[in-house]
Amino acid sequence: MIVVVDERELVKDGYTSLFGREGIPSTGFDPVEFGEWVNTAADADIAAVEAFLLGQGERTLELPRAIRDRTSAPVIAVSDQPSLEATLALFDCGVDDVVRKPVHPREILARAAAIRRRLKSIANYTEIGAIRVYSDGRDPEINGEIFPLPRRERRILEYLVANRGRRVSKTQIFNAIYGIFDEEVEENVVESHISKLRKKLRKKLGVDPVDSKRFLGYCIDWN
Repeated sequence: MIVVVDERELVKDGYTSLFGREGIPSTGFDPVEFGEWVNTAADADIAAVEAFLLGQGERTLELPRAIRDRTSAPVIAVSDQPSLEATLALFDCGVDDVVRKPVHPREILARAAAIRRRLKSIANYTEIGAIRVYSDGRDPEINGEIFPLPRRERRILEYLVANRGRRVSKTQIFNAIYGIFDEEVEENVVESHISKLRKKLRKKLGVDPVDSKRFLGYCIDWN
């Protein structure tokens, strides 16, 4: 999920709509509301955020450090001021990158992915046994062959792999895939997506790499 922070309602709605067209869940906050939310939100909600997009607001320069107290997710600022001083001020306050308007949502997603790769100092893919899962939106591969998946199933696989070795709950998966503020989709849809994903993995691999335990959640760890 992408969190957009801007005091202008039109800007917030515009970005969330654009991300929606790309199939990426997002939500918008006023800077003051966001400051309160980032300090009080549950850890699972914060963990569901892939990147923060900061726009205009009196408190914008205060927000990156508040974010860093909770998460290492990329913080990207959108600058309306084409000046060196404004750009340096944004970097000084702790953002990871600064982009100028207009900017396409795909560029923002690409920059966020690049920041995550630098932070983790790893390649843009993770391998678990015969499975290779990319972090840049490409379909995964199994035994070197492309393993095409619908977007939701692919993102669930990416989330499970990113949390390899530990269990994640249905709620955590739902928040990461649909966004923590999506009230139009029932959480139980996750079970359907995971069931389809596991069936496809079992058919391709001969085994089911996803372990599930009632009340404890899901975990992927296969060699």
